[in-house]
Amino acid sequence: MKISLTVNGAKEDVEVDGRLLLAEVLRDRLGLKGTRIGCLTGDCGACTVEFNGELRKSCLMLALGADGEDIRTVEAAGEPLDTLRSAFVACHGFQCGYCTSGMMMVAADLLTRNPHPTAEDIRVAISGNLCRCTGYDTIVAAILKASTSSGDENGCDCRT
Repeated sequence: MKISLTVNGAKEDVEVDGRLLLAEVLRDRLGLKGTRIGCLTGDCGACTVEFNGELRKSCLMLALGADGEDIRTVEAAGEPLDTLRSAFVACHGFQCGYCTSGMMMVAADLLTRNPHPTAEDIRVAISGNLCRCTGYDTIVAAILKASTSSGDENGCDCRT
């Protein structure tokens, strides 16, 4: 079947099998490798995308359900993702990097709704995403740096 969707502002027409997941279409058909497939049960959050303005776990959605919809992935340009990318690098907000895209999507949603989150606000927001390397302190520091509530003089206080 052919579906049409808007991904990161660009209209995409894709032939899909009815069994394909949205995450598979994003990665394998559209080459957007930032959307990870980690657990296929929605538990890890590595596949998190913005779907019509709301966060969704794309490993739980059939691609057919995205026909005509608007999807934003971690590869999207613009704020707050651009600032988050820089902050994650500056604060070493990743180790293996597998969770990073999902964490950044959740963080972008949080910063859009709450531009000045506390460390506790961030921890609550990312609680549905798992970091296998347990790098949560540096992830929180990176999100704080991306907000106007930065920590130390470098903006990366990992003691939050």
